[in-house]
Amino acid sequence: MRFKTLPEWLQWQEELHFTKVDPGLARIGQVWKRLAGSSNLPFTVVTVAGTNGKGSSVAMLASILYEAGYKVGTYTSPHLLEYNERICINNIPCDDELICHSFDRIDTARDEISLTYFEFATLAAVDIFCEQKIDIAILEVGMGGRLDATNLFDCDIALITPISLDHTTWLGTDCEQIGAEKAGIIRKKMPVVCSQSSPPQSILNYAKSLQAPVYQSGKDFEFVAEGDHQWQWKSHNNKLNNLALPALVGSYQLQNSAAVLQVVELLIDRHKYTISKAQISSGLQFVKLAGRFQQIAGDVEQIFDVTHNQQGAQNLAKLLTEMPCEGRTIAVLAMLKDKDPRAVIKELQTSIDNWYVAGLEGSRGMTSEALASVLAETIPQSNIIQKEQVIEAYKTALKDAVTGDRILVLGSFLTVEAVMKLRLRSL
Repeated sequence: MRFKTLPEWLQWQEELHFTKVDPGLARIGQVWKRLAGSSNLPFTVVTVAGTNGKGSSVAMLASILYEAGYKVGTYTSPHLLEYNERICINNIPCDDELICHSFDRIDTARDEISLTYFEFATLAAVDIFCEQKIDIAILEVGMGGRLDATNLFDCDIALITPISLDHTTWLGTDCEQIGAEKAGIIRKKMPVVCSQSSPPQSILNYAKSLQAPVYQSGKDFEFVAEGDHQWQWKSHNNKLNNLALPALVGSYQLQNSAAVLQVVELLIDRHKYTISKAQISSGLQFVKLAGRFQQIAGDVEQIFDVTHNQQGAQNLAKLLTEMPCEGRTIAVLAMLKDKDPRAVIKELQTSIDNWYVAGLEGSRGMTSEALASVLAETIPQSNIIQKEQVIEAYKTALKDAVTGDRILVLGSFLTVEAVMKLRLRSL
């Protein structure tokens, strides 16, 4: 084995390929053929693409399937605190030893072929799922769909969550172009579920070309909230009343939940899964997902949200309005430079009283100076506090906050990760 520890493997993988992002399936396809021989996997595959709501949808579907007694593998990215979070079985991250042994098998199979960090992770996830004999895998696309490493594997059901502008350098500058990339996960005559009531036409056109049946929110399935604690879901064939609301906060999570229930119906009808209404309700009620409007109570409430694009910021702004606090809302913001801070700030500027901005390290990180400059275009300078690092901005915000205020940490997985790790060290 090339390395004995997971950190050693990961450090090496970060520098192995000449670029961190290199879309395409040729290299990873060759390695998988050497490793396993076939892209037809011995378990059901649900692939989830989209701009927002992917992580929530994966978490809810996995929680429901676990409650129904199935052995569920999930592959997600990025991670918040530990790499192991990316590869889970029954919601438990795989241990270092399991991942290292998989890396060793991949390293031996690849020989001279260079792989990116993400490609290594994708192969490891599927390799581990095969070894552990799971019943169903839920694969979250990293970026796009058509050329994403997860698209090496044929899915039985494609789930496409809401589409908005993100990764425009790679995927296109409008939702139709981005939708065409996301649609790449669809397979011939295999169903595709769309969380949006009006998905990009490019998705619908591509599905039609493959004779893939489309299940569209508002057309083929719909949902209605029933008071503050329950909701109703119905399709052409089924109606479920008095369902528990998802534990994930935000009215928009019903949109994600409804699409997940359509996937559940397809698993029951097409793949003979046995899943009861009670198991669906339990799965929604007990689902957990860090970093999505994650609230920490206290004299100064703290909220962690990985929002980093306009649609996510819209959802976040709505939540902040629906859940007002007595005092100020203080943002700790740091972003990657390939994101659009103007779009995020535009949606949140009326919801935030003070902004504590910081830089993110690494080649993709936006500097605090650049972010503060963008903020200053629309926010009074007196409401902007600039610090070099996330921890420094967070500690200053904590010191300045008074009882009744709340602190919102947002802008990137890396921003939330930095603060969460600090909190864990201080416990």
